[in-house]
Amino acid sequence: MRILAAILALTAISSTSVFADELDCASTTFRIMGANDKVCVSGFDDEKVGGVTCYVSQARTGGVKGMVGVAEDPSRFSLSCNQTGPITADLAKLKKREEVYSERTSLFFKSTHVYRIVDPKRKTLVYLAISDKIVDGSPYNAVSSVPVMPWNGR
Repeated sequence: MRILAAILALTAISSTSVFADELDCASTTFRIMGANDKVCVSGFDDEKVGGVTCYVSQARTGGVKGMVGVAEDPSRFSLSCNQTGPITADLAKLKKREEVYSERTSLFFKSTHVYRIVDPKRKTLVYLAISDKIVDGSPYNAVSSVPVMPWNGR
């Protein structure tokens, strides 16, 4: 019981405070028992870089396990980040790499993370999505870039 409590505490401490808005889901596999497998699209704003919005599409496992929240989602996702307004951050003051979003994809051990990487030479923000497990990572990843450009003359 102590081990379970420690894992839950570690998961709560390590999670990022950014929440995504779930926009919509599309069923991909019909299941007789429980919910269908689906791909869901969520959007979030980069809190430290005003004017950037990212969208993540992620596979979600259905069935009985998915319906009660204990299924492990596959490490398959896509990422698109765009400039949606004037970028208000100074690139020189941002960390070279910083986590901007995290979502658990299994009950305890697996998460999808999105990191912002600053490319000052090209004046570009690069967003990298990866999946991890406590014991083993995953080679699945997605990348998107946002060139820092004037917005309506600003």
